[in-house]
Amino acid sequence: MAHYDVVPATDEGWAHPPFAAEVTGTGDERLLWGRGTLDNKGSGAALLEAAERAAASGYRPQHDLYLFFGHDEETTGSGAVAAVALLQQRGVQVGFVLDEGGAVVEKLFPTVARPIAVVGVSEKGTTSFTLTVEQQGGHASTPPRLTATARLARAIVRVTEHPFRARLNAVTERMIRTVGAHGRGPVKFVFTRAGLFRPLLVAIFARMSDETAAIVRTTVAVTQLDAGLAANALAERAQAVLNVRIAIGSTVDETRRHLERAVADPLVRVDVLSANDPAPVSRMDGDTWSLLAETVAAVYPTAIVTPYVQTGATDSRQFARVSSTVYRFSPFEMSAAERATLHAKNERMHVDTFFAGIRFFTALLPRL
Repeated sequence: MAHYDVVPATDEGWAHPPFAAEVTGTGDERLLWGRGTLDNKGSGAALLEAAERAAASGYRPQHDLYLFFGHDEETTGSGAVAAVALLQQRGVQVGFVLDEGGAVVEKLFPTVARPIAVVGVSEKGTTSFTLTVEQQGGHASTPPRLTATARLARAIVRVTEHPFRARLNAVTERMIRTVGAHGRGPVKFVFTRAGLFRPLLVAIFARMSDETAAIVRTTVAVTQLDAGLAANALAERAQAVLNVRIAIGSTVDETRRHLERAVADPLVRVDVLSANDPAPVSRMDGDTWSLLAETVAAVYPTAIVTPYVQTGATDSRQFARVSSTVYRFSPFEMSAAERATLHAKNERMHVDTFFAGIRFFTALLPRL
């Protein structure tokens, strides 16, 4: 699986136009610039290149092989919903699903020198809530003590000051033990005994970085604000949209109750705008997991392969209705700087990385 739609971009602030697909540099430093190189046209192009090579060589898969390319993953994901509905109508159960997701990363854990291939075996639930305040308007020259916008701002601050509880789930604990075995000193001692040092590890991950903090708790981000129709009129309605990524082990209902307790104001209404519970956890052992892990190792022989819970949403969550083995892995090596360009300016990847992605899919297809 891959998707060919991308988030919007303008030329402003880009070193190279986002839709020009320019290549710069030489040798190992050749870079491919453009919106979608990482998310997610790069995977789609690499998969198609590998499929064409396989077809040209006379390859015939042992089982039915579906290539799915979503057209609206970044918005509603209706393409994936329709595809799964068709598979269900045909009575098809899928033995292996692979979508975008984790990648080969470095310096994620202290003292671990080897690159880490993180394979998503689940993903957090992507849900949007609204905080809405509706109250009497009027002239801005005579405001009440607490305007609708001020009440909304206070609610947002309260949500920010009451983060969701941090905790380790079984997938994250296995990731810590797997990667920690390749660390040194105290890190190796503590990480390989994750069950024993659970409270300490929760505290460490919650503070180590934004990425590790997102691994151990439900996160919330205010992404949109709307209020007022004129500069000199009190807003009669003020609203914020909260983008929430729900940790596995929690639910949409539990998340809503937490937000209502944090806001603690009956005049601020908390509503669900769109709802998705966390995806089921796929198997982290057995033939299917081994097939994927061995293919990763064939292309990235020094990488540590580990399961993890993906923090972002993918079309693959829809396929849990027709498969119990749904995995999320983009076969690219991504630095922290490159990962920071996802949904941001100057998205890019090394050309050698793109070729490695083709090799990954070329190695995977004959095994299916």
